Amino acid sequence: MEYIKVTKDNLEKEHICCAISNNKDVQVSSKKAWLADRFDEGLVFLKSVERGKCFIEYIPAEYAWVPIIGDGYMYIDCLWVSGSFKGHGYSTDLLNACIEDSKQKGKVGLCILAAAKKKPFLADPKFLKYKGFTVCDEADNGIQLWYLPFSSNIAKPQLRECAKHPHIEEKGYVLYYTSQCPFNAKYVPVLQQTAKDNGILFNAIHIDSREKAQNAPTPVTNYALFYDGRYITNEQMNDKRFLKLVKANSDRTP
Repeated sequence: MEYIKVTKDNLEKEHICCAISNNKDVQVSSKKAWLADRFDEGLVFLKSVERGKCFIEYIPAEYAWVPIIGDGYMYIDCLWVSGSFKGHGYSTDLLNACIEDSKQKGKVGLCILAAAKKKPFLADPKFLKYKGFTVCDEADNGIQLWYLPFSSNIAKPQLRECAKHPHIEEKGYVLYYTSQCPFNAKYVPVLQQTAKDNGILFNAIHIDSREKAQNAPTPVTNYALFYDGRYITNEQMNDKRFLKLVKANSDRTP
């Protein structure tokens, strides 16, 4: 497999794996705009030359859009290999490239979000464990911070206090999201309109800066849905799945 690094110079002509379409597509344009602002902060986007979901995206932890403390670490935003690319060792290729690059840049290790049981849009804990990662911190909602130190006696990264107990005061459905994930550009407006059409109390909070992301009330900032103050899910959904979730919550209400 050949891989190519997406940079400012080739961003416009390269596909970005997680949203494969032309640059006029709102998902593609949103993601590429977000990437363009991160390259100077050290973000790396390494992907398959073939079209499909096979890539790794990582950035120095100090610049990560998640509430963690991990100076000297490299934070993996996303490692995604799916479809026909699965089962060929490409995840290992991409992770090894990240490790080598991070060591060359003087980083002390890697960190990434996952959970004890695989959750959509989060890293597979079985794969992380197989590759030597271990859990170094965990929030009340089961989201874990995993890390891979490059040497012994290295301080562990950790979740910021604001993210360890995911809870908010606002009632109704509240969605925190960033433009890091291209799907949000399409599906967040769908949920907003669905909520409006069905009289559902809903508020979408766009996290549009690193500072806001690093102080968010949830470890996962790409997409974090709360209901009546309680964290519900990080799984993105369309109108039908959202209405199904709303119905399930209504059925449980005394």
